[in-house]
Amino acid sequence: MPLAALRVDAPGLLTTVQDGGRPGYQSQGVPVSGAMDPFALQVANLLVGNPRGEAALEITLLGPSLHVLRDCVVAVCGADLSPHLDGVPLPLWKSVGLRAGQALGFGAPRAGARAYLAVAGGFAVPLVLGSRSTFLRGRWGGSGGRALRAGDVLEIGEPARALSALTGRALSLSLVPAYPQEAVVRVLLGPQEDAFTPAGLATFLSAVYEVTHQSDRMGYRLAGPPIEHTPGRTEMLSEAVPLGAIQVPAGGQPLILMADRQTVGGYPKIATVISGDLPAVAQLAPGRRIAFRQTTLPEAQAFLLARERLLTLLEAALV
Repeated sequence: MPLAALRVDAPGLLTTVQDGGRPGYQSQGVPVSGAMDPFALQVANLLVGNPRGEAALEITLLGPSLHVLRDCVVAVCGADLSPHLDGVPLPLWKSVGLRAGQALGFGAPRAGARAYLAVAGGFAVPLVLGSRSTFLRGRWGGSGGRALRAGDVLEIGEPARALSALTGRALSLSLVPAYPQEAVVRVLLGPQEDAFTPAGLATFLSAVYEVTHQSDRMGYRLAGPPIEHTPGRTEMLSEAVPLGAIQVPAGGQPLILMADRQTVGGYPKIATVISGDLPAVAQLAPGRRIAFRQTTLPEAQAFLLARERLLTLLEAALV
């Protein structure tokens, strides 16, 4: 039976319920959605005893103010948005016990753009197509298909273990990712790299781009040196677009497709960010910079496997 655990006194800039996503429906035009930074989401959940993909709060840049209604255990992972409990700094990447009556809040962003607040038992919002993720444009999932509002009461499920057994669990500092102001991310060229001239490809792989304020969960619009298309190749028949695909419209400015991306697109894709580097992209705030480095499929697969091994070992150790 769901239990009322947190009341939203102030919602922050953009706080939504997100989980591991809604795969399997893209052929019907339904975006996958889910956490922008799946690594931070999964670690936060493991620290509080939840399955990796359980629903948590995705907090963007300016965090909410929450009133604790019942004793619970939470973990905040991802961006450092200055979390605090009753005015005392709250450690990141560590599970912490909260008592009824306490106040959990956030301050100025220090590093990264998105933090994930997981609670033991997970947030008990209705399943929509097998997921609790919020899709804002479709107005479904999460808390009524929208961002949190003041006055919302968040219910949680029953924790897997006693709260005392779930408190004080932490990720080793050596494994905590850094969120620099400029990210260098690895990409696989294609599938339409032939839609760009050699000079355009060279520009893409050597320039530094800025994340613009026209960026959101659907995609990151970048600004920088324009990428030159092969003549007559600025558009194409629409086809499926994967997470991390980098489209380049006629103006030459790249666009990285993110969690709430459309299911098909008609701009040529110069490259795709490898899965293991998508969390670094997700943690870039507007005004931050990004550069691209070409990699190989074996390197991308090796990094993804190493990340999966880390999560599997963490899961086993915490159980």
